[in-house]
Amino acid sequence: MQAAPRRLAAFIAGNSLLLPVGAVTALVWANTAPDLYSRFASRGHFIVNDVGMTLFFALAAKEIIEATLPHGALHPMSKAATAVIGAIGGMLVPAAMYLGLVTAMDLVELRRGWAIPTATDIAFSFLIARWVFGRTHPAVPFLLLLAIADDAFGLIVLAVFYPTDAVRPIAFVVILCLALALCWAFRRARVMQFWPYVAVGGALSWIAFFHGGLHPALALVPIVPFVPHARRDEGLFEEPPRQPRDPLGQFEHTIRIPAEIVLFFFGLVNAGVPVSNAGVGTWIVLVALVAGKPLGIVAATVVAHLLGAKLPAALTRRDLLVIGCTAGFGFTVALFFATAAFPDGPLLDQTKMGALLSAVAGVIAIAAAVTLRVGRFTSDRG
Repeated sequence: MQAAPRRLAAFIAGNSLLLPVGAVTALVWANTAPDLYSRFASRGHFIVNDVGMTLFFALAAKEIIEATLPHGALHPMSKAATAVIGAIGGMLVPAAMYLGLVTAMDLVELRRGWAIPTATDIAFSFLIARWVFGRTHPAVPFLLLLAIADDAFGLIVLAVFYPTDAVRPIAFVVILCLALALCWAFRRARVMQFWPYVAVGGALSWIAFFHGGLHPALALVPIVPFVPHARRDEGLFEEPPRQPRDPLGQFEHTIRIPAEIVLFFFGLVNAGVPVSNAGVGTWIVLVALVAGKPLGIVAATVVAHLLGAKLPAALTRRDLLVIGCTAGFGFTVALFFATAAFPDGPLLDQTKMGALLSAVAGVIAIAAAVTLRVGRFTSDRG
C-alpha cells in the first residue's frame, strides 16, 4: 500500500498539479470574496514569493546543472547551441512585441513588464509536448533544452532587471562571497550531506540577496553548483530508478514535494485576479506570449540552422512551429515576473491575468499539431 501513495506523490510532483489547483482556487476566491482574499494574499506574499520560492528556483538550477553534465541534454554546448539560440529568439521577440504594443498604445506605465512574456513554464510545456509528440520524439528533448536555456536566461533577467529594493552591490558581494566560501570549504572537506550547503550557505545567500536589493527567491541558485553531484543526468522530470545517493540528488528528492506545496501556495497567493480587472495589459502579455514565442523560436532556429547549427535529424519545421506554440505557456515564471515588475494594483492584475491566460498556448499547440499533422496526429499513425 505504501507504493501507491509514493506513485501518486511522484505523479503530482512530476506534473506540477498543485500549482493549477492553487491558481484556480485563487481565481474563484478573488472573484467571490475579494476583500478576504486580498488580506490573505498580502499576508502570504513575502513568505511564499521571497522565501518559499527559493525551492522552485533551486530545482530549476539543479536541472540546468545536471543538463550540463556528461551525457546531459546541454553537454557539450555545441549539441545544444540550436536550442539555446531558439530560446534567445523566443525571449527577444516576445519582449520586442510587448514593448512595441506598449509604445504604439502610449502605455508608458506598462513598459516595466517587458520580461513577462519571455517566460516558458518548463513543466507544463514539457507535459504538452510529451502528449503531442510522445516520449521518444526528438521534439521533446529539444523543447526541454530550449526551456532550460529560457529558465537560465530568466534567472539572469530577474536578478539584473527586477531588484526588490535599492541595489547595494557591496553588501551583496561581501555576504554572498562569504556564503560561497563556506560552501567551497564544505565541498573541499568532502561534506556529503546537502544540509550544510543549504542551511548555512543558503541562509547567508538569502541574506545577501535580501539586503543587496536583489530578489531573495534566487538565493539557492549560486549555492546549488557547490552541492556534490553524481556524474550523470537521470533526465529531466524523470524519477531515478532508486533513491539517489549523491547529495544533489538527495536534495532534489527531499524538496520535490515541499516545492510542489510551495507552488500550490504560489498559485493561491498570486493568481487571484478579479476577472473584471482584465485590461489592455492582459491582452498585450497574452499576444506577446502566444504569438511572439513561436515566431521568435522558429525564426531564430531556422536562421541558426541555415548558418550551420545542427537540428535533430527527425525534427521538421512543422515540429518547430508546434514546439514554439507549446513554449508560449508562460504561467509560473510569467506570474513571478509580473509580481516582480509591478506593485499591487491594476497593472499587476492585468499582467497576471495575461500570464494565467497563456495556458491557452496548450490548446493552440494541439490545434497546430492537428492542422500540421505532426506528432500523434501524423497521417500515417495507425
